[in-house]
Amino acid sequence: MKIILLGAPGAGKGTVAKLLSEIDGSVQISTGDILRAAVKAGSELGKEAKGYMDRGDLVPDSLIMKIMEARLQEPDCEKGFIMDGFPRTIPQAEELKSLLQKLSISLDFVVNLEVPRDVILDRLTTRRTCSNPACQEIYNIKSNPPNPDGTCKKCGSPVIQRDDETEEAILHRLETYNAKTAPLIGFYEKEGLLRSFRSLESKKTVEEIVKTLEA
Repeated sequence: MKIILLGAPGAGKGTVAKLLSEIDGSVQISTGDILRAAVKAGSELGKEAKGYMDRGDLVPDSLIMKIMEARLQEPDCEKGFIMDGFPRTIPQAEELKSLLQKLSISLDFVVNLEVPRDVILDRLTTRRTCSNPACQEIYNIKSNPPNPDGTCKKCGSPVIQRDDETEEAILHRLETYNAKTAPLIGFYEKEGLLRSFRSLESKKTVEEIVKTLEA
């Protein structure tokens, strides 16, 4: 499968991408992952990206697209890929369209995960993350709680609520998403690629996506 996943913060893009990748071996691609991998590999593009990241600056789209181009040509992408949270803006979507044409890659479709605002708020405000940078296991105090003493089941480190997962921070993230990323829904609708799925339970959503792919 070759798909893009769109959805607000807390829509479950990461979980859906992981479940889809387990079905046919398609690789999950997120901007953060490819930037970290390029920096770790010490490639020329990675060194350039590291310069921006070390200064606390945003990595420019032109550099992200070069790293994305290199990533899409790696052998594991031949089976397929799931773009998780990329593109984020209309200019990125336009550049990605040109890149895919250049590489002769056709998307199956673009998945838009529709989740009610109150569900997103509940999901994110009840999320907790392991404080160990090498672990970062994610929990939910309702559906998947950590140990009773508030420690991680995997490594035993304290589990914390991230600063960007307080209600105030989440509302700000949703406003940013609606301003910058939500217009992508219209962009891909015009391209004839958009498929929307009401996503309250990741496994059911994945089943629906697979059915649509098979159809």
